[in-house]
Amino acid sequence: MKLIKKLTLSTLLLAGISFSTQAAIIGGVEFPDGAASFADKVVSFTPGDPSATSPYSNPENAIGIPDFDAASTSCTDTDCEYVSLGRGGSIVLEFVDNLLTGSNNSDLDLWVFEIGPDVEDTFVDVSADGLVWTSVGKVFGATSGIDLDAFGFDASSLLRFVRLTDDPDEGDLTGLTVGADIDAVGAISTILVPPTDVNAPSIAILIGLMMTGLIARRKS
Repeated sequence: MKLIKKLTLSTLLLAGISFSTQAAIIGGVEFPDGAASFADKVVSFTPGDPSATSPYSNPENAIGIPDFDAASTSCTDTDCEYVSLGRGGSIVLEFVDNLLTGSNNSDLDLWVFEIGPDVEDTFVDVSADGLVWTSVGKVFGATSGIDLDAFGFDASSLLRFVRLTDDPDEGDLTGLTVGADIDAVGAISTILVPPTDVNAPSIAILIGLMMTGLIARRKS
């Protein structure tokens, strides 16, 4: 498994191992890798005080593509598209099948989808390992983007974690959905991570190609 993680995407493609992605406009923003561009795992959730009430307090609602329907008037335990952080609350999300990067330019690299009529500010931090964090400012509600390069990152930066923290000094202090309401977090600049369930025959083909290349190089 360690071998697979060190392989480049182009090398995997030579072995017939491909990752299906397609550019798509999602939530009004074009993502080069489509649905694969979004954070897909909740690492931790620390509700603020006061915290939101059920069904608005499920952190799993912040992963995947933005799916908030502004025309919908209901939100149930089994059908709610966002999580309310609560006043000063915080959530840590992880990119599992891709890594967030800068872009070597001033384009917006990271998008936060915050919904609801009460537009609330959210502090944003990023991290490669979930231990050392770098603040990249804050977003001001609705669909907002951040240029990571403005904070010292570039295309070689490999960031896996994003932490969102509600600004306790903004927004309503009472109600069912206190704090920033997070629908999704997406990466424009991203590097796909090879899946860990690549089958054995494909691995064998890949290793064979690599070995053939090594032998040819030694003979030349």
